Amino acid sequence: MNTEILNGLKEKARENRVLSLKSIAAAKSGHPGGSLSIAEIVTYLYFYKMRVDPQNPAWEARDRFVLSKGHAAPALYAALAQKGYFPKETLFTLRKVGSILQGHPDMKKTPGVDMTTGSLGQGLSAAVGMAIAGRGRFRVYCLVGDGEMQEGQIWEAVMLAYQQKLSNLVLLVDNNKVQLSGPTDEIIARLDIAAKLQAFGWQTFAADGHDFVSLDEAMQKAEMCEGPAAIVCDTVKGKGVSFMEGSAKWHGNAPDAERLAAALAELEKED
Repeated sequence: MNTEILNGLKEKARENRVLSLKSIAAAKSGHPGGSLSIAEIVTYLYFYKMRVDPQNPAWEARDRFVLSKGHAAPALYAALAQKGYFPKETLFTLRKVGSILQGHPDMKKTPGVDMTTGSLGQGLSAAVGMAIAGRGRFRVYCLVGDGEMQEGQIWEAVMLAYQQKLSNLVLLVDNNKVQLSGPTDEIIARLDIAAKLQAFGWQTFAADGHDFVSLDEAMQKAEMCEGPAAIVCDTVKGKGVSFMEGSAKWHGNAPDAERLAAALAELEKED
């Protein structure tokens, strides 16, 4: 990954955060913390890794992305708008009646959305089904939250993916360590996410979820595996906005005009 590409991805991720926050503020509702923590991950996927065509969203050979932690939809919508699936102005209709951008992704409403999600734990099952159907034709990338991994259905899907030897499936874990009601480890002790996945037969890799080089190095290894692989991404809830970072308060709390201005001022200072 050369410097020009890297700088371009960094700018896309910064803009993703700006657009996510503006859309949430316009809606007066949404989930900023988990949207900001995945800005680099979705940027990496849509602007560097995945084979997609905004002019042909239903292209059968496209790679698929499943945002299992559907409440982080603003980050996905921002990436899709940046990619050209729909005008950026549409982002400011988030959560409004009749909008194509609802509070959680809806594949029947939004161009570029591959799976309707929102009920936590279900996205990986859908991704496994996609990967089974897409062997030899396309790859499937699924992003889950670390708190979401408390759902039993996640582990049912993990077992099936191993049994099916799905080498075209990569699971990315947004390990931001905070969920709706507090620090994830205080809600249900997770122990070691990578070790748990390895116990289920998966190959796992670690990455700094805010570093494109680290993400790419882990992805290259994951895509060489003969079975399903996972990348546990070390991230920060609310990344990029100091008063949101690491705070459960900003899991599902929209910023008012004053807080939005302060957040945007911080993001404008990013290198």
